[in-house]
Amino acid sequence: MGDRADELDPQAEAFLETLEVTVTPPASTLAPGTARRLLDELFAVEDPEPVGDVRNFELDGPGGPLPVRVYTPAAEPPHPTLVYFHGGGWLRGSIEGYDGLCRLLCAESGCAVVSVGYRLAPEHPFPAGFEDCYAATTWAVDNAADLTFDPDRIAVGGDSGGGNLAAAVALAARDRDGPDLAHQLLIYPAVVAPSLRRFDSHDENAEGYLLEMDSVEYYYDRYVQSPAHLGNAYLSPLVARSLEDLPPATVLTAGFDPLRDEGAAYADRLAADGVDVEHHHYPAQIHAFVSLFEQFDAGRRAVDDLAADLAAGLEA
Repeated sequence: MGDRADELDPQAEAFLETLEVTVTPPASTLAPGTARRLLDELFAVEDPEPVGDVRNFELDGPGGPLPVRVYTPAAEPPHPTLVYFHGGGWLRGSIEGYDGLCRLLCAESGCAVVSVGYRLAPEHPFPAGFEDCYAATTWAVDNAADLTFDPDRIAVGGDSGGGNLAAAVALAARDRDGPDLAHQLLIYPAVVAPSLRRFDSHDENAEGYLLEMDSVEYYYDRYVQSPAHLGNAYLSPLVARSLEDLPPATVLTAGFDPLRDEGAAYADRLAADGVDVEHHHYPAQIHAFVSLFEQFDAGRRAVDDLAADLAAGLEA
């Protein structure tokens, strides 16, 4: 299991103090629309990284139109490709809010990035968002030639709730004889409903570090409409009977994150089931620090780590 440093990173501490002064309320106290707008504003990037090309598409998704944005690097095609699912507890987050991070991942890794605007809870509970993400991944592989992608070098990835979706899509691709994925990039992923398994970090980091456990439980309550879903491996990947035959993984965790220990547990289970795993742990950091790469030096270093793993995993 990862641990946390004796002290919080000074940049993270200053950021949290600023949030406290500006009185940013927890998601559980906000209407979904307000919560979404505030997260997009929090993750907005002042100086977006230039990439080779940016295109918007609208797919025929499982529940209707499904928007995706494709970032391609300046390198010659065909491009290794990351299909990316944004975070936000399945209730928040957007293509626009993650534009800066997706651009940077594209530029640093040399891979194309497909950012998926999946359906959000509570309007669209599980499995709507998951099925959208699986459909977008299948679309990226099936249309690789037209999109300048290399169909043999496709990865899935995401952060927080999006890390959950990426792990679930990797499982489903194996179970459904779906796309042959080359890598999974799991950034502080949520991998099990807290009502199923409690970890030390859930209590140790329950309050005061941006993502709080009452918000985690609030997100699950809005995403999961039936208790019968809680043990579904596509909702709680950590409870899957086997993680064998999954693509190699990068797992990133943060010391002051309530999701720290479940991410580390998932990395350990992947390794125990024979999957190659690279686990990056940032003991002095908080949840979401990667998306705050303009404000946190460690966030920028983490993007470098993730991009290097992605490039190596996809032979970019």
